[in-house]
Amino acid sequence: MSMIRDLRAAVRPALRKPKPAYSKYDTYDATRDPSASSAVVDCAVYRDGRRVTENPCVTPHEAMLRVRGGGGFAWIGLHEPTEEEFAGIAAEFGLHPLAVEDAVHAHQRPKLERYDDTLFTVFKTIHYVEHAELTATSEVVDTGEVMCFTGRDFVITVRHGGQGSLRALRHRLESDAELLTKGPSAVLHSIADHVVDGYVAVAAAVQDDIDEVEIDVFSAPAKGSPRGSDAGRIYQLKREVLEFKRAVSPLLRPMELLSERPMRLVDPDIQKYFRDVADHLARVHEQVIGFDELLNSILQANLAQATVAQNEDMRKITSWAAIIAVPTAVCGVYGMNFDHMPELGWKYGYPMVLAAIATICVTIHRTLKRNGWL
Repeated sequence: MSMIRDLRAAVRPALRKPKPAYSKYDTYDATRDPSASSAVVDCAVYRDGRRVTENPCVTPHEAMLRVRGGGGFAWIGLHEPTEEEFAGIAAEFGLHPLAVEDAVHAHQRPKLERYDDTLFTVFKTIHYVEHAELTATSEVVDTGEVMCFTGRDFVITVRHGGQGSLRALRHRLESDAELLTKGPSAVLHSIADHVVDGYVAVAAAVQDDIDEVEIDVFSAPAKGSPRGSDAGRIYQLKREVLEFKRAVSPLLRPMELLSERPMRLVDPDIQKYFRDVADHLARVHEQVIGFDELLNSILQANLAQATVAQNEDMRKITSWAAIIAVPTAVCGVYGMNFDHMPELGWKYGYPMVLAAIATICVTIHRTLKRNGWL
């Protein structure tokens, strides 16, 4: 009998049906850990500018059913979904396969694309990495991505990277019912504004780093630190600014389109707000271009200082070589083994030669020092 009980215990788990990926008992909220097994970090329906809190939806499928049955729009947030996790959502909302592929694999250029009745927008998020001291290996900016699918009655955000969380943004939007009544385009504008505000903050921090490097380059070097030793820091900072530029520059055209060209999926009242975002982005772009040019000038100045320092060292070496050449030449002459040489038999010949050598060396030294070689 004990053997039969053991056999039943082993067979029963295998006969149980596996739990579906989206069960009605699952719950998704903004406090879910992004590293959890599910890619969905939040799923909600908004109606009349308010989040529907009674019987909250627990799956994207339920959210879409409630939108189709009672109006409003759904906002689904995902973090680094796999192809399998995103396949069901893509089929439910009719997302284009090319946009889905971009959203899953990430590492995309900022852009705005339209697929039928869906806008697909890619944003590069930038986060400033705090550091006690800027070195030749310091990481200055950390990048991530936010993809946004915007339809008539849904918004799907896909986030990649450890930065750029939209949790605070969602909470802030939920406190502004008037803005949420504008629908999915209001969410798209808020995401764009949130990303560009991050650019502004990072630009200010990078400016401080550039100012610090500039001061170090044009100030007296520390004891034991040669001129031109800042080249590594400058080059590293330039690489980080280039990464910043890759996030900002491609986004200019999408923001211009959203702020100037009428679109069916963008509310006309919200389009006015996109102009403000485009203006802020243009100013950040000008700053980043200025950073790049300024770092080029600082790098050239640093290399010029190193060249000048090397020339000064060579002049000093040459000056001392000229001074040492005098006693070397005299001693070389009197070191030859000839019987008949001047002053060999003179009593004061030796001190006289030493005095002549010292006099010539002192004269050369004073002349070179007066001319700035020593």
